This record gives sequence, structure tokens and C-alpha cells, in this order.
Amino acid sequence: MPTYTVHAPPPKSGDTTSAPERFRFVRDGFHFWAFLLTPLWLLVHRLWLALVIYVVLYAALGFGLASLRISPSVQLLVGVLIALAMGFEASSIRRWTLSRRGWRQLGFVVGDDEEMAERRFYAEWAKRPNDAPPAPVSPEPTYTSTVRHEPPGGHDVIGLFPEPERPR
Repeated sequence: MPTYTVHAPPPKSGDTTSAPERFRFVRDGFHFWAFLLTPLWLLVHRLWLALVIYVVLYAALGFGLASLRISPSVQLLVGVLIALAMGFEASSIRRWTLSRRGWRQLGFVVGDDEEMAERRFYAEWAKRPNDAPPAPVSPEPTYTSTVRHEPPGGHDVIGLFPEPERPR
């Protein structure tokens, strides 16, 4: 089943939270149209910076391969590999663009298609109290146990075996 990441836009001026109808769902996985028609796919999804970077790098790579007199079959193979990479990384490029524009990632949801993912997400969203913002993702775990600063003593057990001098 496909996995979707859910993104919330930055709140409009005067609002404290984003409107749920503006949330965006980005599917993980391979995007066939990004593989087949990369520039057009980037245009349709309004990924302007990614399009500029793609065109510049693709032109520079094409010029470099042509100036080195690499065979056309190898140039075609390089083009197919770039297209394959774009197909696999299309969702990552969309998430990067959204985060660069100030969108927050709220979480992920699993569904057969985008409509099912939206239904599941909004069903859980409706159960949430209105005044409670989504739980932020903790940047790093916190530990409550103390740290030992001396070497282990003779009474400490390491592993599952009893100490040799003690009876069972």
C-alpha cells in the first residue's frame, strides 16, 4: 500500500493554524511521469528551482559527454539513468520544495490511493481536540537513566551466565 506524507502550509496572516483543506499529500514511491517526462512533470507540480537545477545539470552533463566524444549509446544510458533517478526521487523533491516554502510535515498515512489516505488522515484529525496542535517531532531522544562513570564491579552480571564462584 502506498504511503503519503501530509504537509501543512504556513498559516495565512492573522491565523494561528493552517486550514486543513489546504493540506498536501505527497505519495512515496516511483513516479512514472517524472521518469518519462521530467521537465513537464516539474512544471506541472510548480517545482521551479528543481526544474532550473535539472535543466542546467542535464545540459552541462550532455555538453560534457559530447565534448569528451562519448558514444551516443552511453549518452542515452546516462540520460535513462538520470530519468530513473528523477522517477525515484520525485517525491523527495516535492517534499524538499514544500519545506523550503515553509510547509510543515504533519506525519504520514497509508492508503490505497490519495483519497483513501485523505479519509484516514482526516478521520484521525477530527478526533484530535481543537485547541491541541499536532505533536511536534522530537529532534533527539531524551534518556532518564543515569550514566555510569566507573568500570563494572565484580558483582555485575554481563550476559545471561551466572558468575563461576556462585551456586546456581
